[in-house]
Amino acid sequence: MPARRITVEGREWQVYPSGFLTQYVGDEFGLIFVAGTGDNREVRVTRYSPVGTRAREQSLAELDSAQLVDLFQTSQPGARSPEAGYRS
Repeated sequence: MPARRITVEGREWQVYPSGFLTQYVGDEFGLIFVAGTGDNREVRVTRYSPVGTRAREQSLAELDSAQLVDLFQTSQPGARSPEAGYRS
């Protein structure tokens, strides 16, 4: 699926389904927000429960831009997140 794009406070973010599965698979999905590239890249992650479709890509496609911005507001830096590739 192509990334969705949103703008938050003048900065453009690409939004992807994370692909990371939790024990709540089907009830909870992760999203990764990415802005910038290289050393200036910032990654944030959040999880959400879809209202309609239970497929990750389709549920992301069903979210409107305002809902994505709301989810971004609840996101956290991805430095220690398994969705963003962190391994203990």
